[in-house]
Amino acid sequence: MLKFIMIIAALGHIICGITDCMMAYSKSGRFEFSDAKDNIKMQKVFSTMPLKQLEAAMLIGVFALFISSFGYIAISQYILESSTVIGNIMLVAAMFFMVLISAHHVLCGSVEWFYVKLGMREDSLKAVMDFFKSTSIAAVAYVGLLVFVILFFVMVVTGNTDLPRWACIFNTLPAFLLLTPTKVPAKGNIANAFMFIGLAFLM
Repeated sequence: MLKFIMIIAALGHIICGITDCMMAYSKSGRFEFSDAKDNIKMQKVFSTMPLKQLEAAMLIGVFALFISSFGYIAISQYILESSTVIGNIMLVAAMFFMVLISAHHVLCGSVEWFYVKLGMREDSLKAVMDFFKSTSIAAVAYVGLLVFVILFFVMVVTGNTDLPRWACIFNTLPAFLLLTPTKVPAKGNIANAFMFIGLAFLM
């Protein structure tokens, strides 16, 4: 059962990564956050971005994150067998991450949707960026993920679980650090999927 949950969680992050790409890529190119300073660049990318694509990305992304949440709950329950305190902290951190990252996913998609819907004008860009800045607090979700993966890494590497110590490599943190210098899209989702895929073989 645990193996199945890990596979489902990995699948959820893979799907969420695809929806991230749906928000970032159009027939005209790839959106980079630095483009938000230049309406000409924004228009180039989003001129061929269908609203239906953004709507699907938001809704499917939230569903994908929902099914991924079962993986975090399962890992927390697994750690509870070794440490009640650490297991409960990981559970709270995971739920903090999942709730806020779902909101952040929708807010990011909403910014793009309204930019396109409002005609991709200079004032449209200013309006959506003001909205994005005022709701960017949702990105604090990553604090929850960081707490979760650090505690999980420490528990495994110190031998406080029945996993081999080398299994600590199957963790979001080292995977994300390796991906950071690259231009690979959806790095966070790839790193999270890597963790769950690895654990699916070991648990």
